[in-house]
Amino acid sequence: MTRLRNSTLLLLGLDFLAVFAVFNGVFALRELILKNQQHAGQLFADLGRAFTDLPAIFTHPSEPLTSALFVPFALMVVSIYLIDGYRSRTDMMSLDYTSQHILALVVAATATLLLIFVLLSVQFGLQYSRSAVLLSFAVLTPLTLSYRRIIYQRSHQADAERSVVFIGDRPSAFSFRDEARRLGLAQPVIYSSISDDSPSPFGQTGPGIQPFSDVLAQIQRGEVAVEAIVLRESGRELVPGVAEQLVKLYFSGVPTYTLELFHQIYWRKIPLYRLNQIWLFQEGFPIARMPVYERLKRLSDVILASLGLILASPVLAVTAAVVWLEDRGPVLFRQSRVGRNGTPFQIVKFRTMAVNSDQGDRYTRPGDPRITKVGKFLRTTRIDEIPQLWNVIRGEMSMIGPRAEWDKLVTDYEREIPCYFFRHLVKPGVTGWAQVNYPYGANLEDTRRKLEYDLFYIRHYSFRLDAAIVLKTIHIMLFGKGR
Repeated sequence: MTRLRNSTLLLLGLDFLAVFAVFNGVFALRELILKNQQHAGQLFADLGRAFTDLPAIFTHPSEPLTSALFVPFALMVVSIYLIDGYRSRTDMMSLDYTSQHILALVVAATATLLLIFVLLSVQFGLQYSRSAVLLSFAVLTPLTLSYRRIIYQRSHQADAERSVVFIGDRPSAFSFRDEARRLGLAQPVIYSSISDDSPSPFGQTGPGIQPFSDVLAQIQRGEVAVEAIVLRESGRELVPGVAEQLVKLYFSGVPTYTLELFHQIYWRKIPLYRLNQIWLFQEGFPIARMPVYERLKRLSDVILASLGLILASPVLAVTAAVVWLEDRGPVLFRQSRVGRNGTPFQIVKFRTMAVNSDQGDRYTRPGDPRITKVGKFLRTTRIDEIPQLWNVIRGEMSMIGPRAEWDKLVTDYEREIPCYFFRHLVKPGVTGWAQVNYPYGANLEDTRRKLEYDLFYIRHYSFRLDAAIVLKTIHIMLFGKGR
């Protein structure tokens, strides 16, 4: 935990230094151009005019910018935080993170300009030049990304030498192994059992699986560096002495998690094996204690959906015409979906498949021939989802929430998946945590996987999580990752 906290503080410190250095450097350059404008050639004069977008009565003060940098710094930190840019487990080397980081800085730059040039009526230290602010963020984007990559590479190399110790029975070990491979857990895993009399003791049934007493001895001798200890919950009592040993390791700085907590912290989801009828009450859900946020969210839903429909009206008109011209069929697609508390409603989307195609396979497959040429583009860009904003205004949906499922599929899911109805505790959303973390579901197993993310959203229901989903959704739309 200390290592993770230090990594976060290091990134915050570097971000502060970067903002201070870049903004002061850019504004100093602007001042230098202004002072030498009358002596420079025509090229420098043109550059000065392009770089100066406020009257000449504003001049950059000779002293460094300090307090005025709080606004861009705070907005940049918030934007990067929402994409997990301060989380050491985020893969900073991936193309996905790179594009999200660029998007976060664009959002921070836009918010900074709106705040200091539109909303603030008093004179502010950065109100000398919009161009200088934009250039500062343009420089900050590759700079803040580059040192994150360097830190990640070094941390990743160190993590590769640290192991995750999993303690549980054999079936849960195999399940954990498969999940770790699917989600790309960077650290090697040591599988162990509590004692030799555990069900299907590991030491007797397969290579590489050891009694926990042996693993503990290796840890104490310094032969194994431990990233975390993961304890599979069970109804059995721990062997005498084991609990005490785990507590000592925990207080010596070795993170120790239950398997459910590990899923939440590392993989941002709730494992379905923990679900039962009373699971809902074990920790409680913020949604049950935040009626004020519920009302604020409803207000923001109406405002954002209305604004979205107005701004998107040209796109809606062109899309409607193109959909109709392709096969002269209906422009909109309506289908019965299940909303909050199991209440059915009619969802509205642009039609992306051939007429009456919902009579065939209930799932959309890769390369599905029922999808029209226009429909493929609409699905990739998520433009087909825009008419759902009308459902949001009507109060049947929210901007953020679990996917609204077809009522025919819900009947099957509730029969096959225990506690599936938990996802109906909130309104379905135009986008959601499962939609931005898991590809389109095409079978029952995919639905189980997506439910894990939906339950994580419901349990950690918050403005912060909603804002993160919005940024990730914009990223998906811009880079064509819909289906």
